[in-house]
Amino acid sequence: MLALFEKLTRNRYLLILDIIFSFLAFLGTNAFMDYSIGWKNLFLVFVSLNPDDWLFFAFTIVVYLFVLVMTNNHKVMWAFAGTKNYCNLLLSLFISALVSCSVSLIVVGERFTFLFNASIIIWIMLSRMYVRALYRILKMRKHKNASSTMVNVLIVGAGSAATLLLHDLTTNANSPIYYNVIGFVDKDRAKIGSYIEDVKVLGDIDAIPEVCEKFAVQEIFIAIPSLKSAAQADIINICSKTECRLKIMTHVENSLKEKDLKPITRDVQIEDLLARDTVVLDNSAIAKDITDKVVLVTGGGGSIGSELCRQIAKFNPKQLVVFDIYENNAYELQMELKDLFPDLNVDVIIGSVRDTRRLNSLFSAYSPHIVFHAAAHKHVPLMEGSPGEAIKNNIFGTYNVAKCADKYGVSKFVMISTDKAVNPTNVMGATKRVCEMIVQAMAKESNTRFVAVRFGNVLGSNGSVIPLFKRQIAHGGPIKVTHKEITRFFMTIPEAAQLVIQAAATANGGEIFVLDMGSPVKIYDLAVNLIKLSGYRPEIDIPIEITGLRPGEKLYEELLMSEEGLKDTSHEKIFIGRPSDFTMEEVEQKLDILREAVQTCNPDKIKEAIGKVVPTYHRTDNNKI
Repeated sequence: MLALFEKLTRNRYLLILDIIFSFLAFLGTNAFMDYSIGWKNLFLVFVSLNPDDWLFFAFTIVVYLFVLVMTNNHKVMWAFAGTKNYCNLLLSLFISALVSCSVSLIVVGERFTFLFNASIIIWIMLSRMYVRALYRILKMRKHKNASSTMVNVLIVGAGSAATLLLHDLTTNANSPIYYNVIGFVDKDRAKIGSYIEDVKVLGDIDAIPEVCEKFAVQEIFIAIPSLKSAAQADIINICSKTECRLKIMTHVENSLKEKDLKPITRDVQIEDLLARDTVVLDNSAIAKDITDKVVLVTGGGGSIGSELCRQIAKFNPKQLVVFDIYENNAYELQMELKDLFPDLNVDVIIGSVRDTRRLNSLFSAYSPHIVFHAAAHKHVPLMEGSPGEAIKNNIFGTYNVAKCADKYGVSKFVMISTDKAVNPTNVMGATKRVCEMIVQAMAKESNTRFVAVRFGNVLGSNGSVIPLFKRQIAHGGPIKVTHKEITRFFMTIPEAAQLVIQAAATANGGEIFVLDMGSPVKIYDLAVNLIKLSGYRPEIDIPIEITGLRPGEKLYEELLMSEEGLKDTSHEKIFIGRPSDFTMEEVEQKLDILREAVQTCNPDKIKEAIGKVVPTYHRTDNNKI
């Protein structure tokens, strides 16, 4: 029934309907003007019309149909029409009336010219409104007959995006859910009490919990795409006080000008709570480093490495070389890059940073201009049990790549470091601190500009806490948190990759760049919010279990050591730590200590060696593996 209705309210059927309505308006106007005949006998009206009347009628019909067709009004799906469609129709009708009146006054005089045109305008406008109203009634009946789920919805925002969303929610007949939009809330209090179509603005943002409780709201749609991240996070936090499922409308401000655009909505992600605004890059400086240059990314298949590749590809490098030991991730990245950037010259090379011969062959063949070194073992608990592997891969792998960069005249070498390198309490962090020493020592005696970029955790990376929590929620819980007060710095993967590339563009050599990680986040709060965003109730539907700190884990992370200062750069989110005073000779001596310890395959001796090499390392015990 609904499909047939949609078909009958399109194109040729509406043309026929307009002709019928115009004819009825014509007869009705004549009956109204001729009191001797009146309304009781339209047939007498019909037979009493003279040739000039019929000529006027024919001319008027042709004018209206011509203008409506030329303005595409008969291509509009009136069952889904919006305000712009009705405005366009009304303008077209007025233009038609103006032409009709101007010409017909000469032919038939003023007897009923204006009244006839007014009748046509009213008839056609009402017919279009009736089409949309009837469609909504039929749609509601369809959902009721099919026992569809009805969901009460509150829309946050009362602007153009919210109007677009309302239209989509109330006209999508193919949705298995019937969305009952109970109202809007908006940050602009002046809008309270006003209506968008027939839906009322019920209050401001702070009224969300009260409105949700009063009207039994089940889902909240946030439809203010222009919001800054901090303001958006504030709204999400208010919404999280309810038990409603949250969805957010993505940024479509450039597309709102398009006709019949469907709004794009998604579930609110934990990233939306970080209140981190979009990174503004100095594209000209980055382009100098990357455009038409050969760029090598080690560990290119990993979370950070792969995102670096995606960001680098946007700047049209001469060639992008992805180097990774894990072929599955590398292959998936290769396929993705070919789809997203069909003109990109990309080579994926499988190999290990431990293999010096492989690295020399790689550098010799490609002669990279810039190297982003992201290859590393990064999982803290695993490296506590296998400290020798952490040293071989992280420290000596970095040393091997750095030596090749120097030997083959690489312009810049950028190493990905971590906040865990600061006063490390775990093997992984300590190995990264040694990597920073290598980078700073190499910078003193090489023409290559060696730098490191230090940041905290990235949301959604392989092995990070968010994917782990999501798996635990999917299994019904519990979510396991090591300590209720444990905090971490977080940023998104794209943000981290973009800032790494930006830092590289400003590198002079020897710097440890520190990225602005914002405020630390409690992992426990993260777990609570993730449960709510998944549509569950913390400690009721999904329990949270405190398991105790793991080996090598500390309550909070730091981004600077006490001996490091902090200097601003040209970018507001990038800072520079004061370079440490290491010579390559001193670093080589430290590497000899580690090399000898690794050969023992004894975790205790290896950790003792790490303590000698990294004085700020505070060892924690772990089972020997």
